[in-house]
Amino acid sequence: MDSEKVFNYDAVTDQIVQTYEDDSGINFIDNKNLPVRDRIIHVLEILLEILFPGYTGKRSVTKDTIFSVVHELLLAAQRDLAEQIERALRHRCRLKDCHPCDCPRMAARCSEQLLSRLPEIRRLLKADVQAAYEGDPAAKSFEEVVISYPYIIAIATHRIAHELYTMEVPLIPRILSEWAHSQTGIDIHPGATIGNHFFIDHGTGVVIGETSIIGNHVKMYQGVTLGALSFPRDERGRIIRGQKRHPTLEDGVTVYAEATLLGDITIGRGAVIGGNVWIRESIPAGTVVTVAKPESMYVTRGRKRDRSKNGVKK
Repeated sequence: MDSEKVFNYDAVTDQIVQTYEDDSGINFIDNKNLPVRDRIIHVLEILLEILFPGYTGKRSVTKDTIFSVVHELLLAAQRDLAEQIERALRHRCRLKDCHPCDCPRMAARCSEQLLSRLPEIRRLLKADVQAAYEGDPAAKSFEEVVISYPYIIAIATHRIAHELYTMEVPLIPRILSEWAHSQTGIDIHPGATIGNHFFIDHGTGVVIGETSIIGNHVKMYQGVTLGALSFPRDERGRIIRGQKRHPTLEDGVTVYAEATLLGDITIGRGAVIGGNVWIRESIPAGTVVTVAKPESMYVTRGRKRDRSKNGVKK
């Protein structure tokens, strides 16, 4: 033991600090403009309390107290959200060198605009909860759906994040969507446009890309991917951004488990996409798409039974 070298903390510290030089992407030194993730999630929790009053059990809500409770929550949400949006806007200004700008005023306007959209978001979420209740025979009540279904957290968070995304608020929409992804296993990009009465059954592994458009009364199951094909690049090899690259699902579409839909395609009204299919072209309205019927093999006590051929093999 005596012959072993003593760990040199100063040397290792110096080596680590050297890796921070000229690297603004993964460290945030001398940068007070970045939004704080924990504060953003705190704001989200306040907004969820407004959208589903009393669901956490943290506040006693009655018909007599509901106005004062919601009023208090709105004030707290606006204050904290405006601060985080201002940080995000200042960070973008730093990157784009867009001085002068009025980030505090813009942040206040964006936060107030989001709060003004909460009645509409609640209307959409009511339809989403109803879709879950109607689409899952295991659901016993709306309360059960709200309290226990991870899908509700995912879609409620998305509807908030999407509003901020359409306002072009940087960073925060993606922070919200990735938090919901980590909590539920459902990955919905904040840019995706989703209609009313939407339901994801089970949900784990669902991926909905940025430019996806989903109509009304659409239902999908676990493992569904609305993804993109290989990204087009410019003459310098850089990804071309801002193009439609994900599917559109028209009203009444059902997509079963593990289906993969890729590219700027359209799945027509009322179409049914079976499980495990791989689709790269548009599908007409009312079409049912399934994979070929698989052949199942059964082995029982040393005998192999081919059920597809109705035969028994030794």
